[in-house]
Formats: sequence, C-alpha cells, structure tokens
Amino acid sequence: MLKLDHITVIAPSLAEGVRHVRDCLDLDVPFGQRHAYMGTHNHLLQLGGTVYLEIVALDPEAAAPGRPRWFGLDDQHKIRSDWDEGRRLRGWVARTDLIDAIIARHGDLFGAKVPLPTTDPSFDFAIPSDGSLPLDGAAPSIIDRRGKPRSMAAIADLGARLQSVTLEHPEPAALEPLYRALAIDRPPDIVQGTRLRYRARIETPSGARELT
Repeated sequence: MLKLDHITVIAPSLAEGVRHVRDCLDLDVPFGQRHAYMGTHNHLLQLGGTVYLEIVALDPEAAAPGRPRWFGLDDQHKIRSDWDEGRRLRGWVARTDLIDAIIARHGDLFGAKVPLPTTDPSFDFAIPSDGSLPLDGAAPSIIDRRGKPRSMAAIADLGARLQSVTLEHPEPAALEPLYRALAIDRPPDIVQGTRLRYRARIETPSGARELT
C-alpha cells in the first residue's frame, strides 16, 4: 500500500514559492534544507500526523547534480509556464516500504530507484530518466524511507492541518485503474477538469484555506 507522504509546491524560486503559500494560507513557511545531491532546496510545513508540505525549487547556488533533478526541476521553462498558469501545487509524494516491487510493476511510469543521499543513503526515491513528474504529476512520486518514519521534529508546526486534496484532470476515468492498482491510502479526490490541477483544503489558525 502507498500512503500520502507530502504534497509539493514546485516553484521557479523559493522566494516565489514561500510568497504563494503565504498568500494562500497566511503562513510563513520556514526554510527546510538543501539537497546537494539534487541541486535543490526547500521549505517545509507540518500538515498533521506525518504529512507535510514541501515548497521545492532549484538551488541556484548548488552544483549540478550530474543526473536529472527530481520534480522536473531541470525544465525551468515548464516550471515557469506552470507557475504562471497558476498550477503551483503540482504534485505529491507517496510513501511505500516496497519500492522495488512497485518499480518492477510500474517502472515505465515511476522510473528507476535512486538511493539518496548518494554518499550515505537513508531513503530511496523513484525518478524517471528525464527527471519529470510521473504522468506530469497526475501520479505520485514514490519514496521508500527504508522502514524509518520521516522525523517531524525539524519541520515547523504552525497549526496547519490538511483536510483534503483534489486533482482536476481531463480524463479522471483513465487514472482510476492506476490508483486502484497502487492501493493508495488517502489519495486525492479525482474530478473532471480542463487541465491537470491540484487543490488542497487546509485548516489554519485563521480558518480554512485553499492551496493551489
């Protein structure tokens, strides 16, 4: 079974990502960490339980990782285009303890298992050969934390709690067999829409808000 691990705002820059989340949730999300092995960095926010929000962007000060970055972040033209279209909550990550079995069955979709960090791996992440989002983000990215839950201690808790995630898609019926096959716990609600678009309903100290 796959479980919701975190939702991702994929931004042209961290400053733009943080500003967008502030506009949506009225919360200033603190800095999280740099990923030297991917040439990216993030801000992180707890959303209840072990679920969290990640704002991720290419790190302009980092060296190139020597392989495609995750979340499609090498294609900055597409990142900017999606951003300008208002598609900013662009995907989500599902957690599994059986990443090898999932890749064996769906490797053409999720890509290859990449142990990370490269020098002393503590988790595995499935990344397509070009670094793109699976099904342009309609399918989750897959993470295997090797039996160890993600520590929430270093992630800010500002009182935000995820209530629901909705995925708008032009062909929702085409996604349903995949989601059933993956046996996803807490999947997005898939509804008809003109373009792929995520919406997350989040309860905050100032009331219910929507992140898009």
